[in-house]
Amino acid sequence: MKKNNKKCVSVPFAKAGLDKMKISDLSKASQKRISLIDKEIENVFKFVKGHPKSVTILGSSRFKPTNIYYKRAHNLSRRICNMGYTVVTGGGSGIMEAGNRGAYEKCADSVGINIQLPMEQVLNSYVTRNAGFHYFFTRKLALFFSAEAYVFFPGGFGTMDEFFELITLIQTGKIQKVPVVLVGKEYWDVLDKFIKEELYEKNKAIDKKDMNLYKIVDSDDEVLRIVENAKMRDE
Repeated sequence: MKKNNKKCVSVPFAKAGLDKMKISDLSKASQKRISLIDKEIENVFKFVKGHPKSVTILGSSRFKPTNIYYKRAHNLSRRICNMGYTVVTGGGSGIMEAGNRGAYEKCADSVGINIQLPMEQVLNSYVTRNAGFHYFFTRKLALFFSAEAYVFFPGGFGTMDEFFELITLIQTGKIQKVPVVLVGKEYWDVLDKFIKEELYEKNKAIDKKDMNLYKIVDSDDEVLRIVENAKMRDE
């Protein structure tokens, strides 16, 4: 067997630019970041106190108004706000826009919890009240802190990240159990099969009861029944 004589080459501090960062500069940068995090967390609790009864709608930012799930989120949010709930979204485009749009058109009120990005995430025009966050984790804290139910439409990596973080928080008891509803069996059944067959049956990576942390539905009326029967959060 031929011996691999290739050596690992370290990058000099000067070339990496690390020699220009002094300890005092690092300390200042850290304090600045900590201060921003503290401020954002403080804003989370101030913001959610103003919305004691809410439903959060999540899903892809890429869906256009012609998409079937956009249309369903638009219609569903109208019906949810008509039940007396504040509709909360991530404040962006796609499903988020559909959720805010329906609530705005029906109830003249909708909430967006936005993430500040250099590109892509722009607050949609149907948001009447919003909070902007620099960090994803403080934004998700705001999204997951107080809603009575969470309604997930199909989406990409961001939606999956939000879904798995939410059910992990419930699984580990960090937040109380709340309804997590996945709309669209055609889309979510594939993930559900993976969770049941790979995570539970094959690898025993989760408990059997963990598969009850979410519910997949196809009927908008069923979503409304779940929301209507949801308990008020006490945290």
